[in-house]
Amino acid sequence: MQKIKTDLSNYNNKWYRPGGSYLKRALWYCVNATFFISYFPFNGLKIILLKIFGARIGNNVIIKPSVNIKFPWNLVIGSNVWIGEKTWIDNLALVTIHDHVCVSQGALLLTGNHDYKKSSFDLLVNAIVLEEGVWVGAKSIVCPGVHCASHSVLSAGSVAVHNLEPYGIYQGNPALKIREREIS
Repeated sequence: MQKIKTDLSNYNNKWYRPGGSYLKRALWYCVNATFFISYFPFNGLKIILLKIFGARIGNNVIIKPSVNIKFPWNLVIGSNVWIGEKTWIDNLALVTIHDHVCVSQGALLLTGNHDYKKSSFDLLVNAIVLEEGVWVGAKSIVCPGVHCASHSVLSAGSVAVHNLEPYGIYQGNPALKIREREIS
């Protein structure tokens, strides 16, 4: 019996609507490359640019240099949030980051994936939510559809493929709960 193979010539994501006009997406591509992906240090201007392109952002948000944001109109950031260097927010769907969240350097927030069970490798998208007080550790990955509950921690280099419980500390690939977070 011959197994079915992946056939990327049948890939079709025409159903997906990233939002914004073609011109808006093209303009954002240029702005993102110039002011975000590059080592541009002026945080205030980055916040203004994100708001111009439709992001909703609270107060006292720090976005370090070399951060890649796919579509700002799919981004909600609360107040007192830190986003570290080389973070990639691949927000094909909505990414909501609540107050007092730290997304450390090199983290990936991925809202898109592919259906490996289909020969056409169909696109799948699902929103991400980081509730108040969450810490996404350096070089960790939050996968599509994951909800990180209040004050949960995803340790450095870990991969969240399932929701994280409140005040849980998670580690590994896939990330497993290793203990409770206690804050003094």
